[in-house]
Amino acid sequence: MARTMMGVREPAVAGAFYPADPKALAEMVDQLLAEAPRYDPEPMALIVPHAGYIYSGHVAAWGFKQLTDRAYDAIVVLGTNHVEPFFREISVWARGAWRTPLGEVPVDEELAEALLAAGPPLRFVPEVHLEEHSIEVELPFLQRLFPDLRFVPVMIGEPSSENVEALAAALARALAGRRAVVIASTDLSHYPRDEHARQVDTASIGAILSLDPRLVRHTIEEWMARRIPGLATLMCGEGPVLTAMAYAKRVGARHARLLKYANSSDVPYGRKDHVVGYAAIRFAREPDPPLGEEDRRTLLKIAREAVEHAVQGKPLPTLQVSSPALQLPRACFVTLTKGGYLRGCRGEIWPRSDVAHAVQRVAVLSALDDPRFPPVTVEELPHLEYEISLLTPMDPVERVEEIVVGRDGLFIVAGGRSGLLLPQVPVEQGWDRETFLRALCLKAGLPEDAYRWPNAWLFRFEAEVFAEQGHGERR
Repeated sequence: MARTMMGVREPAVAGAFYPADPKALAEMVDQLLAEAPRYDPEPMALIVPHAGYIYSGHVAAWGFKQLTDRAYDAIVVLGTNHVEPFFREISVWARGAWRTPLGEVPVDEELAEALLAAGPPLRFVPEVHLEEHSIEVELPFLQRLFPDLRFVPVMIGEPSSENVEALAAALARALAGRRAVVIASTDLSHYPRDEHARQVDTASIGAILSLDPRLVRHTIEEWMARRIPGLATLMCGEGPVLTAMAYAKRVGARHARLLKYANSSDVPYGRKDHVVGYAAIRFAREPDPPLGEEDRRTLLKIAREAVEHAVQGKPLPTLQVSSPALQLPRACFVTLTKGGYLRGCRGEIWPRSDVAHAVQRVAVLSALDDPRFPPVTVEELPHLEYEISLLTPMDPVERVEEIVVGRDGLFIVAGGRSGLLLPQVPVEQGWDRETFLRALCLKAGLPEDAYRWPNAWLFRFEAEVFAEQGHGERR
């Protein structure tokens, strides 16, 4: 049982969620970090899971690896309340230290007091931290990365808009001028079957990447209303997630990237009928760098080989991708043309897997499962040309005047229907913004003015587009 002794919070889940032996714990964390890639740009905030390391440690490592070789002078970890059902406010641990098997981590008391200066709902309520694991399990990763670590643990009770905005504002004020990172601790879907978990988690991740708290709350409400068997929650750390999103927007970190997704069934001893989802997500001020030419050629080759194998009834090639850039999950579309005319185009709006496997998967769909066209035949294969569009996260449109033809693609959800048009489509068709919007609605099977409906969700996105030579019209 966790307790405090002379201002030190003792570990509550050592030996259960992670090894209690210091040597074994250090070796495990170091191995997990060594297996994860590091990317630019620098994170201002992260979302990482907090389950037992044998289930989610490899996903958490993809998040924490982004902090390596970066000298932060302020670290805040946002936890969620699993154990105190009547705690509704926000508790900032203000004094002393937290202990893990790797040693004590001092609390950054000056920063904690700066947060508490915001007043209610921020208070210091130590008892709500004592048995809670969501902050504790993140500390060994931070200890291995930052030997002189000081941090501030913050426990969020009710994930209300008032709590989220109060804490995000306090963080932005207290961390102004400091090189800081805010780490939100959460797992995703709890206890559905594997196939349902992946559907639910894809929707949750897409909502988080939008940086729109309304979409996150809407997604939670919508999917919980479906009464999926076993689904208890979409994310246990709704408060930390929404706070990290709000803080990121306040400090200009508007570029969100899914780094890694998995669920508990992905490990050898995980069950398929009772799973928990995990994601590592980064928020940064700068966008990801574009793919290099070699990576682009690799993806185009993957698309072509996938189509050729699928059309000929052969098993898809096994992918072994060494490039770190191609290991990142990306939403993507693959467009096929023949003789300058569209022959098929399918894609994924939200990232589901690493981009190499995503391109392979949607290339096959473009060839064999575009309802506008018959399946591609063997005789057509030599005449096909390929284009790949890698999508940025969906950004909700507040005003249609924000939409820039030639830069933005559009996605609409309304009346139980949805439709998407890539950024290159209005340019090729010579459309203005209004025509683009009307065409989008028609693509979705909606009236031309459906984008004006009060219950319609309209999103814009950008795309990194690259192709083989000689393409014609694209959809």
